[in-house]
Amino acid sequence: MNQEIEIEFKNMLTKAEYNRLKTTLPFENAVAKEQINHYFETENFDLKQQRAALRIREKNGGYTLTLKQPHPEGLLETHAKLTMDEFESWIAGNPVEKENVINQLKQMGIDYHALKYWGELKTNRQEIDYQDTLLVLDHSLYHDTEDYELELEATNRAHGEKIFYQLLTDHEIPERDTDNKIKRFFQARA
Repeated sequence: MNQEIEIEFKNMLTKAEYNRLKTTLPFENAVAKEQINHYFETENFDLKQQRAALRIREKNGGYTLTLKQPHPEGLLETHAKLTMDEFESWIAGNPVEKENVINQLKQMGIDYHALKYWGELKTNRQEIDYQDTLLVLDHSLYHDTEDYELELEATNRAHGEKIFYQLLTDHEIPERDTDNKIKRFFQARA
């Protein structure tokens, strides 16, 4: 099964903070890449009730179905690659069964036939390696909303936390409560 534990730290940025980080950190050689998240949920928000999320990420001409679930160390992500035809089938409301993701949904008591496509969130992303972590600047567009976000992905929670909070301090960026993209997407949709 294609699974991984994601340990990440997030902070919303103002446009000025975003632009400042682009110039003060070594992002000048990091090419911005577009990715589009396509979000799925039931009418009753059964995934949200279990603090889970389901998306298809469209990136570099490929499609990856990902189920995110809570995990003590961060998030458990279960992935499945999709063909373009399978992606189009999901968007059209006819989910194609991908065993590893469907099995996780069944364990949660969610019928994948009840999933509905809710829309997309486009992100221009820049990534750099930074002190044994991955540092990410995101500029996202969805539902007439535009936002900026700093993410740090780590393989070790303690190390990632130390680097992330030192980065905020060094660049005089206040810590902000930051919802994940899918939550922001649904809040802006309301």
